[in-house]
Amino acid sequence: MFIKLNHQSLDVYKAVRELIKEIYFISIKLPGEEKFNMVQQMRRAGLSIKLNLAEGASRRSPVERKRFMEVSRGSLIEVDAILETAVDLKYYSLEELTRIGELLNKSFAMLSKMI
Repeated sequence: MFIKLNHQSLDVYKAVRELIKEIYFISIKLPGEEKFNMVQQMRRAGLSIKLNLAEGASRRSPVERKRFMEVSRGSLIEVDAILETAVDLKYYSLEELTRIGELLNKSFAMLSKMI
């Protein structure tokens, strides 16, 4: 934000920023008993997507960059798995998750192209 770096201009970074906002928005709707389970885990995984993308983009070595993108994509898959569990537990309907589903798929495709 304050340090102007290359990752901020990447389309994938912009998509991930939108994804994180959506993660925080929908996590508020989870029941109170999930505050220290699903809510925190989903938010941590969401932040991990962005943080690994940012750090990886700054690496000089292509091997290092690829590894950070793989970790970022792994965290994205973790968010997807959490949402699947939330749907299984009837915390959300699939219709409620349309927007985040689109952002997850878009971000996944973009990260996959970077690997």
